[in-house]
Amino acid sequence: MILMIWNALNDLTGYFHNNSKADCCSNRHTSVLYGAPVYAIAFLLPWFPWKDYREGDWLSGLHLVVSLCAFDSMLTFIQQAQCVLFAEIFTCYESRLQLLKMNQVASLVGSTSILFCGLISDNMEILLNFQATAIVIAILATVSLYTGMCHKSRLEPKRSLEENLFSESEQDLPWTSVVSLMRQILTQKNFRLFLIMNFFQVFLLTFNNFMMIFADNLIPKDVLPSSVRSVMYGAGFIYPQCLVLISQSWLKKFGYYKIILFSFYLEGTASIVMLLLGQQCYYFLALYPTIIMVIVQASFCLFNLPLADMVDADLLKFNRQ
Repeated sequence: MILMIWNALNDLTGYFHNNSKADCCSNRHTSVLYGAPVYAIAFLLPWFPWKDYREGDWLSGLHLVVSLCAFDSMLTFIQQAQCVLFAEIFTCYESRLQLLKMNQVASLVGSTSILFCGLISDNMEILLNFQATAIVIAILATVSLYTGMCHKSRLEPKRSLEENLFSESEQDLPWTSVVSLMRQILTQKNFRLFLIMNFFQVFLLTFNNFMMIFADNLIPKDVLPSSVRSVMYGAGFIYPQCLVLISQSWLKKFGYYKIILFSFYLEGTASIVMLLLGQQCYYFLALYPTIIMVIVQASFCLFNLPLADMVDADLLKFNRQ
C-alpha cells in the first residue's frame, strides 16, 4: 500500500522536474548523469541487509519499504529523461524504429544478467554470489548510462537564442499552471485512451514480477528442477527483446497499433487455454507464465512509439516549444 501511494505521487514529479532550476534537472542528459550512480545504489539497496534479520523483525520491513521507494523514485527519474529523449532525438517513425531496435539490443545484452544471477547464485540460495553479481551489474549499468553523454552534442536538438529565452521564461511559471497544462492534455482523446491502456499494461507488468513466485508454489519441485526454473525466469526477460527485434519488419508494415492489439489477443487466448486446462497440467502451467511475461514485456517495449506520437500531436496542437 505504501509503495502504491508513493508510486502515484512519484509520477507527478515529472512536471516539477521539467520546471526545476537545479543542476541535476537542467537538461535530459544531465538528469541521466546525476541519476545514474544513485540509480545503481538504489538497485543494490535491497540486496544488502542492514543487520542479521530474525523472523518478524520490523527493521526488515522498513528496509524493504525504503528500498522499493528509493528504486521506484530513481527509476521514474531516469525513465522520464529517457522517454523525452526518445521523442526529441528523432522525429520520424522510421528513425524511432531504428532507435527502438538499438535500445532492444542493449536491453537484450543486459537481460542476460537475470539468467546468470539465477545460475550463479543457485536461485538466490548462495546470497554472497548474488550480491557480487549485483555489484558488477550496477557498475556496468552506470557506465552504459554514462556512454550516452558522449553523443550529447550530436544528438541533442539545437535551439535558437529565442527558444532558449522562451525555455527560461517557462521555468518561471507558477506551479498552478500545472492545472492548465493537465486540462490541455486530458482533452485529447488519444491520450485518455492510452492512459487507460497503459494502466492495465503496467498492472500486468507488475503482476508478472511475481508470476514465478506463484509458479514455484503451484508446481512441485520434483516436476521442474532448479536449473529449468532459472532458464524460465531468464527467458521472461530475454525473449521479449528478441521478439521486438524480430518484429521490426512487421512494425514497418502494420504499425505499432495492430502489433500491440494482436499481443492483447494472444494474452487473452493463452489465459483462456490455461483456465480450461487447469493447474494440474504442470508443464503447461510452467509454460504459461513464461509466455505471458514475454508477450506483456514485448508489447510494453513498444509503448514509447505511441507516446512519442502523442507528444508530437500535443506539440503541434498547442504550439509548445
